[in-house]
Amino acid sequence: MVALDASGERLAGDRRHLGRSLAFWLFALLAAVAMLSLGHGASGVSAPQVLLDWFTGHEIARTDRVVLFDIRLPRLLTGMLVGAGLAVSGAVMQGLFRNPLADPGLLGVSAGASLGAIAAIVLGGLLPPAILAAAGWHLVPLAAFAGSWLAMAVLYGIATQQGKTSVATMLLAGIAIAAMIAAVSGLIIYRADDQQLRDLTFWSLGSLAGASWVKLLAAGPVIAAALVVSPLLARGLNGLALGEAAAAHVGIRVQRVKTAAILITAAATGASVAISGGIGFVGIVVPHLLRLLTGPDHRWLLVNSGLLGASVLLVADMVSRTIIAPAELPIGIITAMIGGPFFLWVLLSNRRMLDG
Repeated sequence: MVALDASGERLAGDRRHLGRSLAFWLFALLAAVAMLSLGHGASGVSAPQVLLDWFTGHEIARTDRVVLFDIRLPRLLTGMLVGAGLAVSGAVMQGLFRNPLADPGLLGVSAGASLGAIAAIVLGGLLPPAILAAAGWHLVPLAAFAGSWLAMAVLYGIATQQGKTSVATMLLAGIAIAAMIAAVSGLIIYRADDQQLRDLTFWSLGSLAGASWVKLLAAGPVIAAALVVSPLLARGLNGLALGEAAAAHVGIRVQRVKTAAILITAAATGASVAISGGIGFVGIVVPHLLRLLTGPDHRWLLVNSGLLGASVLLVADMVSRTIIAPAELPIGIITAMIGGPFFLWVLLSNRRMLDG
């Protein structure tokens, strides 16, 4: 319902109407960025021409087909899903903790995924040959996904007592668990050789260079499911903004909302980190920027976060492929260069709230 004054005019400061119109423009932006990304690359293949030939039934050169459909398209879809997953996870976390500085990293999910990947890269050779042969290159993403869910399960068990989850306990326990995971990761890294250290460095900085249909089909459905379910939390997250007691009084099942928010965040973040490595700041920059523009209504904030997060990551990916072409700069460096100053600005602008 739109807030109106006595004359029927929209009240000043009411920004809820902006969510719907912004969603349209963000969808248009994503479509434009996707077309640019699909046509961007060192090979010089014209994406519009190849797509036109494909739709009209004309013969497509084998090289053009491989570049567009086997390299660029899975990279495009992976970037869209990862960007949307990280941004929506950040929006959910900020709503759950009622803090604009919250992001998926607070729960230790990213740290758990990193530990899984580090263990797979450094210690994977100790596994039986049969397991190594069966897992193949899937070993690292599978280990990262398993590590994220293990960290989430431990954190949820610590923060939940008698069927109730304490958000404050979860926040503090998440920081402690992330610190312990970092220590264990350091011990494993200590025994890594030069090649393993190089692999770890590139993985931790994040990249879409290894995107493929196989990886996309493995992790994509998990991220997509989290994105589809997340809007169902909008009413609950809006109610939590009033406090848990007030939310319960208006009929919101607080514990169910908190559990669902945690599971959605773990699924989207874990799967995203598993196939792209460590890409930071998308989860904090995108939802907070949208909250400044359209307010905290999660009915549109979650949808718009997914759209803008996908566009941001695709733009960052294009920059990473251009800035030192023909080589690629890890995409995590690009997002950190943008997100770091923005995070400091958010921190300084909320200093009074943090001090109070």
